[in-house]
Amino acid sequence: MSKLLIYYSLSGNGDAVADALKAKGYEIRKVEPNKVPPKKFFFQILQCGFNAGRRYCEPLKNYDADVSAYDEIVIGSPVWNGRLSCPINTVLKDTDLKGKKVTFVLYSGSGEAKKAEEQIHAILKDAVIIHVKEPNKNPEMLGRLSAL
Repeated sequence: MSKLLIYYSLSGNGDAVADALKAKGYEIRKVEPNKVPPKKFFFQILQCGFNAGRRYCEPLKNYDADVSAYDEIVIGSPVWNGRLSCPINTVLKDTDLKGKKVTFVLYSGSGEAKKAEEQIHAILKDAVIIHVKEPNKNPEMLGRLSAL
């Protein structure tokens, strides 16, 4: 079975998830926005959180939306303002996930994301969701990926 992780990482937590899944045989596809987010954390929260709250789709650099060669797709997203990150909103808009086994890995400071879960299930009712609380600071949280 061919497996792919599509993810975004602003703080490096998604990169920790990518390293763990790469070791499990996943191909990795990191997405990058055209526009670089603010460097300062306070301004990241303001800008990114506001845009996520309105479900903004951030334009991406050279994103390959073709996932036809994969049976299993994992989508990794930071949680901003309780919701999926703007780059991942674009992934969901541009990628045909019909007929795929889809799992989301959400990384956040709180470890919870009820609004993001609602957002995911509105699009993909059967998607599995795994929460990992700041895997850079809490590497033991990566153990939650053992179900994949």
